[in-house]
Amino acid sequence: MSTSTTAKPAITNEFLSSAQLLEDWQGHRRLTRRVIEAFPEKEFFTYSIGGMRPFAEMVLEFQRMAEPGVRGIATREWLSADQLPHLANQAPATTKAEVLARWDAATEAINEVWPTIPEGRWQEEDVAFGMYPGHFYDFILYFIDNEIHHRGQAYVYLRSLGIEPPAFWER
Repeated sequence: MSTSTTAKPAITNEFLSSAQLLEDWQGHRRLTRRVIEAFPEKEFFTYSIGGMRPFAEMVLEFQRMAEPGVRGIATREWLSADQLPHLANQAPATTKAEVLARWDAATEAINEVWPTIPEGRWQEEDVAFGMYPGHFYDFILYFIDNEIHHRGQAYVYLRSLGIEPPAFWER
């Protein structure tokens, strides 16, 4: 009896281009922005259910991850938000308008840095922020998943406040 082995073909196609991945993420960011806008000013900073944090604190968390994370992916230099000159020593935002302005600035920065990510970088490994080992694709997917997760919590908050959240499929 003879056996034959078939070599695995080389991967020649990609499922998603880097530009498509950015557009997908920016679609999520546009939706999250609309969720922020849907909150009444006071509740954005104070409302909580079941011990979860107010949505403003969640937004701050992924804001502190997004731009620094993309810069880390592009350069392999994992500087925290506090180490980036334009973000360091920022006073906490106290209005939704301030949060949205910072959101928009981060979106612009992500769009500017993204094209500098070297081709093939997504399959490489590193240690994000000196603490989290993995592939670069792991890091970007975490940033996106984290935002989606917290946006889901915000949907619960909005519904409990009697506010219809934006349609999740309209990104």
